[in-house]
Amino acid sequence: MIDETWIPRTQLGKMVASGEIKTMSEALRTKLPLKEYQIVDYLLPGLKDEVIDIERAQRMTDSGRRMSYSVTAVVGNEDGFIGVGRGKAKEAAPAIRKAINNAKLNILEIRRGCGSWECGCGKAHSLPFMVHGKSGSVEVTVKPAPQGVGRAVGDIPKIVLRMAGIDDVWGFALGHTKTTVNYALAVFDAMKGTAKMKVNPALKLTTPIYVGSVASASSDTN
Repeated sequence: MIDETWIPRTQLGKMVASGEIKTMSEALRTKLPLKEYQIVDYLLPGLKDEVIDIERAQRMTDSGRRMSYSVTAVVGNEDGFIGVGRGKAKEAAPAIRKAINNAKLNILEIRRGCGSWECGCGKAHSLPFMVHGKSGSVEVTVKPAPQGVGRAVGDIPKIVLRMAGIDDVWGFALGHTKTTVNYALAVFDAMKGTAKMKVNPALKLTTPIYVGSVASASSDTN
């Protein structure tokens, strides 16, 4: 729920507050920088969040031992929008809030579809094509899968894909996947690939490609 005291300070925020922009898809297509997390709260009221990693560090100073926390969080509406962010603070609660707010600022609209030759149902349960992602030493590949396979990936990718609204995929990873942060960011980078992939408008697609939320029914069909 958006903070009632929110006063928009950016051009995008003012456009949202005035009602000129009514959906998250419209906001992202303006290409204006997203610098206020309240915009996401306003346009995606059903957004969910989950903390996937908490790191605690301590250092000795002249005044004693000092602690700091580094948190990685993922947000999504389980229907075509996903974001991953990190936050640091001296206490856990502020670090979690920062991570969630940063994840909202990194919100991404992905493409979904049924890209598996074994299925072809035309529903938005999987990916329309294979995508790759990389962060640090971790490289991931995510492939479309037929209905019923589920998320055949590691524990961290399962969380990210669930938040994005992807139910059936095959995937594998290379590198030091025990580094939770890089593993999550690599999967998020792969999700960016669904938006970056260019589809030739001259092609006749056998199954539709859905952009963003299926509830608002935006699809690339030719």
